Amino acid sequence: MFKYISPIVLLLISNIFMTFAWYGHLKHRSMPLLIVILVSWGIAFFEYCFQVPANRIGYSVYNAAQLKTIQEVITLTVFSVFSVMYLKEEFRWNYLVGFLFIILAVFFIFKK
Repeated sequence: MFKYISPIVLLLISNIFMTFAWYGHLKHRSMPLLIVILVSWGIAFFEYCFQVPANRIGYSVYNAAQLKTIQEVITLTVFSVFSVMYLKEEFRWNYLVGFLFIILAVFFIFKK
């Protein structure tokens, strides 16, 4: 099934689930911690259903360092959108500068 889907698309979907599993509960701070943990585990199951095939398929195209770098860039992008849209947090200029340095790291990791 996942054979024909880009590993980058799978990583994007995986990271959306991961972000909600890790940070979605911050909007529901009155919920008991045990419930939050169980719900997060349930969401993380779907994260892994996309992340494992993404890495398995992606490893035929990218090396491990490149895959991890792609995943981190996707994670930061998804988290930035999530924190602004869902948590209603401000996106500050220094976050952008930090992300630009990470993109610079991507350049060096993918450089032949």
